[in-house]
Amino acid sequence: MSRRATPVLRLASASPRRRELLADIGVAVDVCPADLDETPHPDEAPQDYVLRLAREKANAGHVDDTLPTLGADTVVVLDGQVLGKPRDGEHARRMLAELAGRRHQVMTAVAVHGPVGLVTTCVVSRVTLRDIASDEITAYWHTGEPVDKAGGYAIQGLGGVFVQHLEGSHSAVVGLPLCETAVILQRQGVPLWNLPVS
Repeated sequence: MSRRATPVLRLASASPRRRELLADIGVAVDVCPADLDETPHPDEAPQDYVLRLAREKANAGHVDDTLPTLGADTVVVLDGQVLGKPRDGEHARRMLAELAGRRHQVMTAVAVHGPVGLVTTCVVSRVTLRDIASDEITAYWHTGEPVDKAGGYAIQGLGGVFVQHLEGSHSAVVGLPLCETAVILQRQGVPLWNLPVS
């Protein structure tokens, strides 16, 4: 009979994708989502915005250094504008129509509050989607997948069929850049590959 690994990190995010990515590198987490106002500040640059949210989540979820706290946020940026999660089907269709056939940026910021203080990073990837017909966009919306996804698509799911080219980190586009995150976690004393024993 197998047992669960003891949490070595507090995850200030409700994202199942981030939890799964951390599990992939053997980091068991205690999930404690941070409830924050995610409204951008006036004239706030996209990278400043995503870094601020990651820092605020890590700080809001941090209790003490016995369990470092990770906060992260991901945004899709087109022509310097942040595309958030779709409000409804029409908004999702409009966003995907704007992204179709073009290259956009996906910015994922990570902040870990732990024994060495607050350490942050931001990874910028560039994604090109192929042309997407309007009936495909409508059919994709009806799968339910775009509902809670920045930019209205998921590279790791059904929306992966739209991705023509990726320059950067696949895991960052999903929601957590594993290479950069692992470096920060090790600086904070969080062990990797801490797998449960059978």
